[in-house]
Amino acid sequence: MTEEPQPPDLKEFSDRLRKAQGADVPDPRLSRPFAPRGMGVAFRVATELVAALVVGGGFGWLLDGWLNTRPWLFLVFLTFGFASGIITAFRAASRISAEADTPGN
Repeated sequence: MTEEPQPPDLKEFSDRLRKAQGADVPDPRLSRPFAPRGMGVAFRVATELVAALVVGGGFGWLLDGWLNTRPWLFLVFLTFGFASGIITAFRAASRISAEADTPGN
């Protein structure tokens, strides 16, 4: 009867298996599972712009009705809402750009 070689120790095998599996796994601290992506960012920016327009226009419309100055305050506050929406969109785009430029993303 020939003597067959003994299998390696189970602990040694387990250690080698963990080491081999860990070599391909990226560091979980570097991955960002909820990072904003493409269409989600575009929808958020568009929603913020529309919301700023609606709030500014609505506030101007209410003031116009109360002060009887139609349509001037509506136009002024609609312009303010538009400017606010553009500034918010610019800030969001700058923040996303800065996050994309940081190492590890």
